[in-house]
Amino acid sequence: MPLLLQVGGWSRKKTLALQITHNRSARGLQGVIFTRQDRAGEGKLSSRLGLVTEAVEVADAMDLYAYLVGELSQGGKADYVIVDEAQFLAPEQIDQLARIVDDLDKDVFAFGITTDFRTKLFPGSQRLIELADRIEQLQVEALCWCGARATHNARTVGGVMVVEGEQVVVGDVNRPSEEIGYEVLCRRHHRRRMTSATAHAAALSPDVLPVNHA
Repeated sequence: MPLLLQVGGWSRKKTLALQITHNRSARGLQGVIFTRQDRAGEGKLSSRLGLVTEAVEVADAMDLYAYLVGELSQGGKADYVIVDEAQFLAPEQIDQLARIVDDLDKDVFAFGITTDFRTKLFPGSQRLIELADRIEQLQVEALCWCGARATHNARTVGGVMVVEGEQVVVGDVNRPSEEIGYEVLCRRHHRRRMTSATAHAAALSPDVLPVNHA
């Protein structure tokens, strides 16, 4: 039984997590879904396609192994475990996922992103990389606004990239530009702090437009 880390953009990993749930449910299998800080609200796993399913919201001090043992001891069924937003888990909770694999013989599919808006590893992601039996990059590549492969997550306020603040602030790529949001960028444009909004503004600036002399 593996502890599998699936790495990808927000929408892609959530869609795949829901697809795994659907496919296994069609075969009569039941799973436990853990999530944390989903944009649809507490205890939800949602995708931007409009699909939503119930999930178990992970609290800061929650013991995931003890929770699953409690469910099984009360007659519940869990053929597998899915964890969304795994980057937000504490390192000790990642250890508990590994214990679910080793001691309870359950597959665990963990979905998340590796680094924050400052290009620093989330503690949960770091521990997953250290412990996972397998790490997979999602096949559908995210693209930067310039068309290059997106490798970095940027936090934006009013469309402008910010590099300071709390590591975890819930936002969305579809929020109005004046709110906190996120955008995936290639390394070049992340280093230059150039989001799609700032690139568009620069393209419209009179300073960069050609001047025709009469």
